[in-house]
Amino acid sequence: MAEAFVWPVRVYWEDTDAGGVVYHAQYLAFMERARSEWLRGIGLHQDAMRQRDDLVFVVRAMDVDFRAPARLDDQLSVSVRLLECRGASLVLAQRIERDGALLVEAKVKIAALRASSFRPRPLPDSLLSQLKPLLETP
Repeated sequence: MAEAFVWPVRVYWEDTDAGGVVYHAQYLAFMERARSEWLRGIGLHQDAMRQRDDLVFVVRAMDVDFRAPARLDDQLSVSVRLLECRGASLVLAQRIERDGALLVEAKVKIAALRASSFRPRPLPDSLLSQLKPLLETP
């Protein structure tokens, strides 16, 4: 099984509501940051892909399960695992944990689009060859 990428996130005041609890939409921002860092960590820079390959990734769908709240000053771990790599899309599993306790998990479907037209496009073979070894196997 491929090892999950993990990105640390600290909860700041701006991430919370008046009660000091993380606002639900902020978890999506935490997951977005982790996905961006995951790509950067495997040598895929989004701006370079946009300019060189006319390629951008967009979230097509997301299934999110909120289990427990995070609070002000919590240190969180946001993970990314590649579940599927198709011709023009990716499916990722993401988890947000605090000290090993699951707070939020999500299945994220990512579409590959042409940056110039925002129309679907196949993933370049060079990109597929980088991603395939990261696939999680059951």
